[in-house]
Amino acid sequence: MGHRIPEETIEAIRRGVDIVDVIGEYVQLKKQGRNYFGLCPFHGEKTPSFSVSPEKQIFHCFGCGAGGNAFTFLMDIEGIPFVEAAKRLAAKAGIDLSAYELDGRGSDGSRADEAKAMVEAHTLLKRFYHHLLVHTKEGQAALDYLQVRGWTKETIDRFEIGYAPDVPDAAVRLLESRSFPLVLMEKAGLLVKKEDGRYVDRFRNRIMFPIHDHRGETVGFSGRLLGDGQPKYMNSPETPIFRKGTLLYFFHEARVSIRKRQEALLVEGFADVISAVQAGVDYVVATMGTSLTEEQARILRRHAETVTICYDGDSAGTEAAWRAAEQLSAFGCRVKVALLPDGLDPDEYIRTCGADRFAEEIAAARPLMAFKMDRLRRGKNLQEEGDRLRYIEEALREISKLSSPVEKDYYMRQLADEFSLSLSALYEQLSRSKPEQPKPQVNDGGKPVRPALTKKLLPAFQNAERLLLAHMMRSRDVAFIVQEKVGGRFNIEEHRALAAYIYAFYEEGHEADPSALMSRLPGELRTLASELSLLLVADDVSDRELADCIRHVLNHPKWLMLKEKEQEKTEAERRKDFLTAARIAKEMIEMKKMLSSS
Repeated sequence: MGHRIPEETIEAIRRGVDIVDVIGEYVQLKKQGRNYFGLCPFHGEKTPSFSVSPEKQIFHCFGCGAGGNAFTFLMDIEGIPFVEAAKRLAAKAGIDLSAYELDGRGSDGSRADEAKAMVEAHTLLKRFYHHLLVHTKEGQAALDYLQVRGWTKETIDRFEIGYAPDVPDAAVRLLESRSFPLVLMEKAGLLVKKEDGRYVDRFRNRIMFPIHDHRGETVGFSGRLLGDGQPKYMNSPETPIFRKGTLLYFFHEARVSIRKRQEALLVEGFADVISAVQAGVDYVVATMGTSLTEEQARILRRHAETVTICYDGDSAGTEAAWRAAEQLSAFGCRVKVALLPDGLDPDEYIRTCGADRFAEEIAAARPLMAFKMDRLRRGKNLQEEGDRLRYIEEALREISKLSSPVEKDYYMRQLADEFSLSLSALYEQLSRSKPEQPKPQVNDGGKPVRPALTKKLLPAFQNAERLLLAHMMRSRDVAFIVQEKVGGRFNIEEHRALAAYIYAFYEEGHEADPSALMSRLPGELRTLASELSLLLVADDVSDRELADCIRHVLNHPKWLMLKEKEQEKTEAERRKDFLTAARIAKEMIEMKKMLSSS
């Protein structure tokens, strides 16, 4: 057995998957011409600048510069090593890698092993708890409770709900019997170490809701206490495999429906999701009882254009809905808000009023601005001048944040009509109501996301080098011509490095294939290669165009020398050394003749 995947197997994996399908699981893509475009998952943006080429099997973001092939996309988006990306793509391609010892080892090998063991332990306990709930007397009381609240056997099975028994060491004994290190299981959040050194179960006498990551792996639990006591709900702590702020409950199953509808229903808790799904709403996800994070908002925007928020109908719920709506709007989502009556949450409303009424409430969700204006009215007596003016100022502040001129005008006229105000006066006031500057976006580790690239005009020689490299990636013959005429004399260091990789790629006998080439490039060159491979250049370059590009590249150092001569001449004239200045001028004339004739 080998520790490395052979080159031909990697090539078979790469050819066996479609990068559009791979990236399409993470990014909402729309076809435009020969390529697909969507919102970049590596930096926040509202206008799609992320391009995927099915022809070349590569991706590139014209905003932040990220680029590569299917392997590098998975490595970047999931933060996994190459071997793990290869295993996932091999599974999609139907290629068996069991003949190779693939443990993903490297600098992070031990951490990968620990994470794998943690996931396996969670999966084992999920099945154990579900079995206890559905098939044993110990779980009967919990099963009765779930069925009384209206959840069917099919729903309980679908969500793999379980029951943790009211004993201190049920999980300890099971995990120990399967040789899971108890120290690691404490780190995974499944056990707690007592002062006397004993390990006990974290979850006892609780209805267990498994939490999955976006790949469908079980990475945590939420346990609801059966009976009286505190805390009513207990969640897994933050662990190497479970970071609550980066996950959305049920997203691993709802993703397909969300993408198909281009809409997501966002609720707050597990019970809300489960009841909504049982009621026929399968495009629902939850933030698991915490405020919506930037990463969760980014995930939703990648997959849907519209997000309908349906939080608890009480004051705290509407405040949380406002905050979530602001996050989603910042990422370019169209936001609607469904406010349920009588302070009910979605789970309670469905049980009280039924699935049909719930569907009606969701369909009647209000646009975000209408929700905000209703919210701003609360606690104000609009018959009083002070409250009325305060409401108008607050409403104008929110209207000023709208990006759509039509929507902005609609609400301005609504305000003018309601309070018999001049529309011009409102617009004058609006111009003074500047929205707050958005906070800089950060990633999961709190670091700033990749900034968008600034576009600038490039000098002729640099454009020539970029065109040569773009054609070289598409044509073996062009690459050999450039290798003979230019070799390593590219003027920009990054271009010289990429050219060297291209020469070597063809010398190994490969045909033109940008995706295969990218597998061999270091990260700093992948960005350049992916950008160049998507340049809009003709498939066949003429001899004249090729010669012209080569001339620009080779002449650039001579133009630099000419500029140096110009400076030397100016310096000689400043010193009144006119003989030297005349000699330099003569040299410059000869150099210009040579450049014009080359």
